Amino acid sequence: MAEEGGYWIEFQDLPMANTQGEDLEDALFMAKDCLGVYLSCLEEEKEEIPKPTIPYTDTTELENGDFIQLVEVYMATYRDEYKNEMKRKNVTIPRWLNDIVKEKKINCSAVLTTALKEKIGIPY
Repeated sequence: MAEEGGYWIEFQDLPMANTQGEDLEDALFMAKDCLGVYLSCLEEEKEEIPKPTIPYTDTTELENGDFIQLVEVYMATYRDEYKNEMKRKNVTIPRWLNDIVKEKKINCSAVLTTALKEKIGIPY
């Protein structure tokens, strides 16, 4: 438990991977997300993912109220969500074209996404 209330999460095998939650359910959700983000970053940077310590084999004493909880994340699903995150791009078009686009209520992001996929040969 965190001093100020809620739950503080640390991953003993992943330095700097930590998060917190208001209650146990929130903390476990945040832990899963934290683990997914951390492992995705290691993969992107082509860094080695450390082998996890088997729970309850570490002889370190737990503080009063602390406990060990297994957290797992299915990376294939997480990668799909992470890779499909939308990124903002600023583009410049002539004012007259912008006026027509607004009048016809065309979604520029959708048109640009389709055009870029076509340009690089990705079926849509």
